[in-house]
Amino acid sequence: MSDNVLKPKKYMREISSYVILMIGAIIAAFAVEEFLVPCTILDGGIVGISIMINNLKGISLGAVTLALNIPFLIVGMRKLGTAFIVKSAVAMTVFSSFLEVFAPLTDVTHEYLLAVCFGGVFLGVGVGLVIRSGGCLDGTETVAIFMNKKFNLPVGQTVLFINVVIYTVAGFLFGFNRAMYSLLTYFITSKVIDYVETGVEQAKAAMIITDEGQMIADEIFKKMGRTVTILEGEGLISGKKAVLYCVLNRFEIHELRHLIKEVDASAFITVSDVSEIIGNHIKKKADADTP
Repeated sequence: MSDNVLKPKKYMREISSYVILMIGAIIAAFAVEEFLVPCTILDGGIVGISIMINNLKGISLGAVTLALNIPFLIVGMRKLGTAFIVKSAVAMTVFSSFLEVFAPLTDVTHEYLLAVCFGGVFLGVGVGLVIRSGGCLDGTETVAIFMNKKFNLPVGQTVLFINVVIYTVAGFLFGFNRAMYSLLTYFITSKVIDYVETGVEQAKAAMIITDEGQMIADEIFKKMGRTVTILEGEGLISGKKAVLYCVLNRFEIHELRHLIKEVDASAFITVSDVSEIIGNHIKKKADADTP
């Protein structure tokens, strides 16, 4: 397929990913402002901290959320890639703006159980769409991804640890009933994110069957800092193929899909869950460069 045909398709994919990303950010803002805030139920991460500040000081939730996220974007700019940071910045800006748009509207419910269940579901859908489109809504997620790349710490466990600290503080400030409601919301949100983003574990194993094995492996290493195991395979009809095996985290699946499509649009890809990793299987580029 010629470059003239591929470029419009690439641009349309990129535009559609931004549209989905912004829709996800709007849904997440609706969930926070219309379900969680009225009942003083906290989301995790920066949004949770912003809700606490909003309750204690009366400062605009959207403004606080955006202001607190900016430092994390600046820190992650060099470490996490331009595309990821740009999409995250767009998602965070849209999210913060629509927090202000939804603030004057009538709250959907003041029933705690309804707020936890429906707020968690809507928030999970929104955040899941943002992650699926290659961005994130919260600065703590960028910290977790950076820690994963730098120290091989699991993204999910890092985010959970940060959120447990936030919910503990919230318990002392607003009562432990609110903290427990917030924690329940977090678990519902996490499960819905997994369904939307397709995957229940942070670690994913990708198997790629292609005619361009070495080229794809080089691109994955160069652009994502991940090493690839290359095997020889033979299809019943298609003949000899290269089989690539790569382990990465769920935030990188979006980037992997697009990278492979650019090199070999006919490649066959499967992505599966990894329940446990023993040994240093997810490589860091810095480690690979070390003699």
